[in-house]
Amino acid sequence: MRLIVVAVLVTTRVAAQPVAPATAATMAPVVQFSACPQEDPSCAPPSVPREFRGVWVATVGNMDWPSRAGLPADSARLELLRILNHVQRTGLNAVLFQVRPSGDALYASTIEPWSEYLTGKQGRAPDEPWDPLAFAVREAHVRGLELHAWFNPYRAKDPTAKGPLAKPHLAIQYPSYARRYGRYTWFDPGEPAVMRRTVRVVLDVLKRYDVDGIHLDDYFYPYPELRRRREIPFPDAATFARYKKQGGKLGRDDWRRRNVDLLIDTLRTEIAKAKPWVKFGVSPFGIWRPGEPAMVRGFDAYGKIFADAKKWLANGWVDYLVPQLYWGVEQAGQPFGDLLRWWNAQNSQLRHVWPGLADYKIGDAPARWGSGEILRQIDTTRAAAGATTTAGSVHFQMTALLEDRDSVATRLAAGPYNARALVPASPWKGQTVPRTPAIGITAGRGGAVLTIARRSTDDVQWWVVQTRAAELWRTYIIHGELSEVAMTTFAGPAAAGPEVLALTPVGRTGAAGSPVAIRLR
Repeated sequence: MRLIVVAVLVTTRVAAQPVAPATAATMAPVVQFSACPQEDPSCAPPSVPREFRGVWVATVGNMDWPSRAGLPADSARLELLRILNHVQRTGLNAVLFQVRPSGDALYASTIEPWSEYLTGKQGRAPDEPWDPLAFAVREAHVRGLELHAWFNPYRAKDPTAKGPLAKPHLAIQYPSYARRYGRYTWFDPGEPAVMRRTVRVVLDVLKRYDVDGIHLDDYFYPYPELRRRREIPFPDAATFARYKKQGGKLGRDDWRRRNVDLLIDTLRTEIAKAKPWVKFGVSPFGIWRPGEPAMVRGFDAYGKIFADAKKWLANGWVDYLVPQLYWGVEQAGQPFGDLLRWWNAQNSQLRHVWPGLADYKIGDAPARWGSGEILRQIDTTRAAAGATTTAGSVHFQMTALLEDRDSVATRLAAGPYNARALVPASPWKGQTVPRTPAIGITAGRGGAVLTIARRSTDDVQWWVVQTRAAELWRTYIIHGELSEVAMTTFAGPAAAGPEVLALTPVGRTGAAGSPVAIRLR
């Protein structure tokens, strides 16, 4: 059992220390408290907003983390802590952490090689043994943040890679599965073994790490590369010919879409079998097809990269969809609001639709957005959510928030993300309401401690702790594995401390139990 000092509304690193042995002296109450009657309105906490507030942390090309390949482990950990602290301080509640950028691993794996972007050479283990994914999951949860593991299913080598591939990279083990395509090396989605490898890698992570979500980005068949201003055809003629020889009836484009569909449906099924509470999400290109809706022009994801995200959403194959709507609210040809409303209209299964926002365009030519564009998009997203879907968005990329471009992180924290929010519930994944525990205040080595009578069988992901002082309620989100939390966590600005403390359990699929409240005096 640990006593945790949880930094939920502050920016310093979380500290942890052991609890003093339980004795008559140490377990005696140091703060007088009494149960709040259920009919007492002064003890009833306000409802906590529900909104997904995510950010992508990209590792390919060292875009967001680590700052350079081969960074010493201590420095890499400090950078990751800085990111998580900044995410928390900005008011976000989820991190989409890229763990498989190109058939490699930013975690300890027996299936794929260590990533060049981490150690400087693919296949080389960190000089100091550590596991970035395990570290990120633990530290995110301590800060009340979800951690989603982000995979690229088909990219085998990115142009930013400087060194050669290494065993056990799939393109080294089985070169016939990989295709050279323009500046890239790409796994052929038509090879059944490629899909099996991706599914195996995802399930390995799912079973070994306490991740809250599995996430795929928009790279399926590759975006077209050009040679002499003409698109280079993807070299899968032999794979398609084999499919036809085996009796396949589909044309090449439909066959390609079927290959990607099969991956999405298989992942959805296998994730639900292994850990039914874990969310599965995809972030496709923001336009399904030109003309959908009518005023939209631009790239055809359905016809060029063979991603039928409309089908995935309509069939309920994903728990959340993050269409990358990287255009302005008033942009001709790709208006943010019209595109978002179109995606919402495809959501007959009432899954989550949370648009991706292009924070990276702030101050960047040619868009040169100001931070106000991002705030307008959040307002548009909230207005479009309606009564049947929940609001949310995902920011790309983390570096723009860390640099606080045009004060975007500052404005988010002071404005739309000022009030803490829970990730929306996913009732189709289960609606078990967690048991409400008994709570109390006891003495610990460092002072007063909130104690939570948590049972090992309780399916609790978060404790929502709300305190009232001078008529003002404050919200803290604490990881559900904790049963003791230092009361200094909830000190707030009032010198006398809180007068009322309420705790609400939240289960793994987001269902909330009944609150329990105590009056402090």
